[in-house]
Amino acid sequence: MKVLILGSKGQLGRALSQSVAGVRKILGLDLPELDITSSKSVRTSFESIAPDVVVNAAAYTAVDQAESEPEVASRINEEGAGIVAQIAGEVGARLIHISTDFVFDGEKSSPYSTEDKTNPLSVYGISKRDGELRVLDALPHSSVILRTAWLYSNSGNNFVLTMLRLLNERDEIGIVEDQIGSPTWTHSLADAVWAFVEDPKLAGVFHWTDSGVASWYDFAVAIQEEAQALGLLGRTIPIYPISTTQYPTPARRPSYSVLDKSSIFAVLSVHPPHWRVNLRAMLKKMKADGAMRLPQKKQGSN
Repeated sequence: MKVLILGSKGQLGRALSQSVAGVRKILGLDLPELDITSSKSVRTSFESIAPDVVVNAAAYTAVDQAESEPEVASRINEEGAGIVAQIAGEVGARLIHISTDFVFDGEKSSPYSTEDKTNPLSVYGISKRDGELRVLDALPHSSVILRTAWLYSNSGNNFVLTMLRLLNERDEIGIVEDQIGSPTWTHSLADAVWAFVEDPKLAGVFHWTDSGVASWYDFAVAIQEEAQALGLLGRTIPIYPISTTQYPTPARRPSYSVLDKSSIFAVLSVHPPHWRVNLRAMLKKMKADGAMRLPQKKQGSN
């Protein structure tokens, strides 16, 4: 089996490459080698490689920046997804397309199922929802839409690395407590992706996050506690809960974005650990790597 990963330099792309198992050949492409907004670029790559499965982890994820760049977000997340799906169909490849909790409005108080109506609040969310529709229209029977949330890893720009930097730099921080979701390690999502790769019969929309729920405040407190226990932080600082209104951002976020994973449990024998277990595993990996690669500025996440 030949698997092509798009967005291979991103945090999920890296996790997929590191966790590959049971796949005979894996190839990765990213900018500048492949531009998913160019039909010519995608067709040339797909025809040359002839993949059996394409994993589309390429996306515009700068959530707040998208509010001032709606055309760019739409071109990548909607039009690019449609191009990838169309040409994957032309070369006979299955497509696993990564999407996001931002397709929902957060008005529910129970986990969102795959049957719930989407109603994105932000330009980013709209672009990802429209990308899903393009994929399903082009490949209704040979594509998987895999929605996830609150992704982090030990590289790239994400909440965990940003918190570690702020915990080192500041004397106190305030973190939003009225947005609820499920933190998800990229290696956990990668395991789910590979499970879908190995079962060609599966198609449709599915949800995957780590188990359990948390607010961003809960997540930040856990990051400090776990990192300090591992010796990644040398001190403890106060972390205060604040409301969304105290931390306004250009893009509106869903206040509740917990995803119901029951549909995936019905077809796959994979179950995610609790988010705190995976947070600890990620931080242990960071310690074993011998360096804390902290970002200078957070650009966006999904």
